[in-house]
Amino acid sequence: MKATAADVRIIDRPLYRLLDVDVCAGRVGGMVGTASFMEYALGPDLLERELEAGETRLRSELLPDLRSVLDVRNRLCAGGALALTAIARPADSARGEADYLLLVQERSSHVVNGSGRLAVIPKGFHGPLADQRGDARIGATLRRELEEELFGREDVDTTGEVQRAADPMHPARLSEPMRWLMAESGRVRTECTGFGFNLVSGNYEFAALVVIEDEEFWPRFGGVVEANWEVSGLRQYSTLDGELVSELIADEKWTNEGLFAFLLGLRRLSEIGGARVSLPSIDLRC
Repeated sequence: MKATAADVRIIDRPLYRLLDVDVCAGRVGGMVGTASFMEYALGPDLLERELEAGETRLRSELLPDLRSVLDVRNRLCAGGALALTAIARPADSARGEADYLLLVQERSSHVVNGSGRLAVIPKGFHGPLADQRGDARIGATLRRELEEELFGREDVDTTGEVQRAADPMHPARLSEPMRWLMAESGRVRTECTGFGFNLVSGNYEFAALVVIEDEEFWPRFGGVVEANWEVSGLRQYSTLDGELVSELIADEKWTNEGLFAFLLGLRRLSEIGGARVSLPSIDLRC
């Protein structure tokens, strides 16, 4: 089923729903089941738009208090996996010293939520593609979203009508950039930087940092990195341009989960990036 109004792309595919969560130092675990995307789209996904309209009827029913936010087994708690992507670049006579390239997207008018707003990339719903158990790993969703949103893999787009491949993420089907990244350990690293419940939408959010450490990647593949239909504009920032990054942080166009992932990614990158990074200090306070 697709929505034609406003040319928004919707298809009723399964999503993972959170049934239990176990958060401790260095580890986030839990249990998931599956739910219909349309059940989510016609329920919890309307909470943010209701709030923007100054209404709270649905919120009073679905998410009335903090206790209900944490009671994930008794509500439909879908979620997302999103990551700040940082790509190591060598020193350049025109650009300057070696740095990390940061990619930020402006969401297109065709997406279900966050239209016209800023987010990190990749960003996607956490849901199965072909392997319901294996795809529950957050890393599996992030690799799929990288392939779809930056490396041109239309066949792993979960808004597609049919999934015919038995193993869509089999090494033989990977894009050339992803195959190159996977060929040697140390070329790319992925870290979970945070987990939280979105008090606007009720979703669970896994924030991550994807760091492409090998300087050879950008000269080799930078020309083929291109966002998909979900993006109306792709911006790039240098980790040595603290002034411009500070202005970006203050931009009011951010989605709340996008800013969450962006700030946590910057904080971690400042810890591990060495001389490639000169960013504003980011502190977490409770």
